[in-house]
Order: sequence, then C-alpha cells, then structure tokens
Amino acid sequence: MTKQLPKSLYLRQELLHLLQTLYPEPKSELIFTGDFQLLVSVMLSAQCTDKKVNQTTPALFAKFPSFEACSRAPLSDIEEILHPINYFRTKAKNLIGLSKKICLEFDGKLPRNYDALLSLPGVGNKTANVVLSELGAALTFPVDTHVFRVSKRLGLTNGDDVLKVESELKKLFAPEQWRSLHHWLIFHGRRVCKAQRPLCPSCTLAKLCHYAARAKVPS
Repeated sequence: MTKQLPKSLYLRQELLHLLQTLYPEPKSELIFTGDFQLLVSVMLSAQCTDKKVNQTTPALFAKFPSFEACSRAPLSDIEEILHPINYFRTKAKNLIGLSKKICLEFDGKLPRNYDALLSLPGVGNKTANVVLSELGAALTFPVDTHVFRVSKRLGLTNGDDVLKVESELKKLFAPEQWRSLHHWLIFHGRRVCKAQRPLCPSCTLAKLCHYAARAKVPS
C-alpha cells in the first residue's frame, strides 16, 4: 500500500533525516559573492543549469562588476557574454533594466523585500524567493522544476502549479526547515530523481516514495 507521506509526521521526519544524511551541506551550487552577483546569478539560472551560469558569470562580473556598471553597459556587450545561456537576449535586456531600476529607485542597493524584488525586470516569484532566502532576509520556499518534480513524486504535494506546491510544502514543514529542504530536493532531483530516468532502484528515499511504490521498486 502506498504511504500517505503528508499525513505522517514520522515519515516527514524520516525524509528530512535521510536527506540530511545524503546531502549534509545544503547550499546553492551557484557561485557568487555579494548581493549583485547573487541576484544576477539567480536570474540567469532560470531555465538554465547552474553549471552553465557558473561558466558564464566570471567574464560578466569581471567586465561589469556592479549594478551601476551594468546599467551603463551596451546591450550588445552583455548579449555577447551571455550568449551560452538560454534566452540570453531577454536576460541581457532584463539585466540592464533591473540594474537601471536598482540604481534609480533603490540607491544602487539590492532591495530586501518580496514586492520590491518582484518589480525588477526578469525577477519572478522563484527568483525573488531564492534571493531572499540566500540573503537570510526572509523564510521562503522557492519551487523550481526539481523541487516541483521530486515533491510530487514523493507524495508530498498534489498541486498542479508551482504556487500550489509551494503553499503545500510550507504547510507540511516548519519555516526553519524550508531553506535546507529546498536545496535537498534540488540536489536529489539533479543526482537521483531525474526527470527522464529516475534512479529508483538505488534511491535511498524509495521506501518513502509514492512514485517508487507505483513502480514496484523494492524498499
């Protein structure tokens, strides 16, 4: 019989324990220093791998090291640097746009509240939540494709969009657990619970997982 994970505090605690054992250092795999690099890296990572972003940003940050520098940058220069990244033209335009807005409306400093971040070009719900979480400015639970997929396969959520999944996960786990669980689910989605070929037979979480139970993976 498939376990109803959301209804069992014990099973949720067991899940957290297993994830902590598997991934003892839950943190972003993006490489950044300071507020400017954080926001830019997170914005660029939308629909792009962290690895590709990390390969691209050193050249960007070397040539344009601040919001002020980006606000004055020629669009063609930004596009040339960001060319390896998905949707590089849109992201280059947004980078210049958000840099100008931050310089004009926020005195060149990254705002630390959700609504202000959401007002920036290229910054959506997930990006704003990731930035606030990494800054320690708010307790948030960002939901990307990995968090969405893994949480649904585990049976933690039934939501059919990211906002519903985010809301359901927040109800299941204490706020102080959100940041670590966000990273744990991402790590597991990248390494084990892959979109096309999940490694269920070797997955440590199989005994707790609805997806694995339906696939009749031995626990």
